[in-house]
Amino acid sequence: MLLELRDVFVEYGPVRAVSGVDVSVDHGEVVSVIGANGAGKSSLLGSVLGLSPMTRGSISFEGADISSWPTPRRVRSGVVLVPEGRRILVSLTVEENLLMGAYHRKDRQGIVDDLTWIYHRFPNLLARRKFLGAVLSGGEQQMLAIGRAIMARPKLMLLDEPSLGLSPLIVDEVFSIISELTARNISILLVEQNTQLALECSRRSHVLTLGTIVKSGESKDFAQTDDLFAAYLTKPQ
Repeated sequence: MLLELRDVFVEYGPVRAVSGVDVSVDHGEVVSVIGANGAGKSSLLGSVLGLSPMTRGSISFEGADISSWPTPRRVRSGVVLVPEGRRILVSLTVEENLLMGAYHRKDRQGIVDDLTWIYHRFPNLLARRKFLGAVLSGGEQQMLAIGRAIMARPKLMLLDEPSLGLSPLIVDEVFSIISELTARNISILLVEQNTQLALECSRRSHVLTLGTIVKSGESKDFAQTDDLFAAYLTKPQ
């Protein structure tokens, strides 16, 4: 198993955002965590990278307990986050943003090769590689955020609400990338409110509500019923 979370709690003072969660991701696997806004999904991802205050439980990555590791060490070990809202550096160019993802790498030729692949996959980024991030559309910024994460050569990518604020056409493009990432030996833990897309692209899924996992299983077996959506989720439009 690549990633294992066991009995994880995340608390912000008196507020408990995640309560006793168990989640695992195997090599080459896409696992989704779905749920309504405020369910604790982003806090769960933050705990994996050391950005959220985990007060109990353990996190292991490639068999090593990383619960006490600082965030930079987790990134160097192969865990990267594509955050909600993209959070690119708008004062830097597209290419400078991409190279920021490779800041810890020393393999110059590998960096060039990955940059070439990203420009081939995202031709809009190539055309705008000298432009500031501030001039990109929302969809282009999401492509840039994913490209920046790829430049880190991750083993596990944490995707936080990649469809948020994007047009349906761009959302389809973003989700088409996920299968390409797994082909590059990148496992994915996906947090997403778009239930249908999350279930379609993942092998296993968890439903999170009020910080607690209330349903887990094979994504293909999840019943798209009114009862499920009424209890835990927002029905897709």
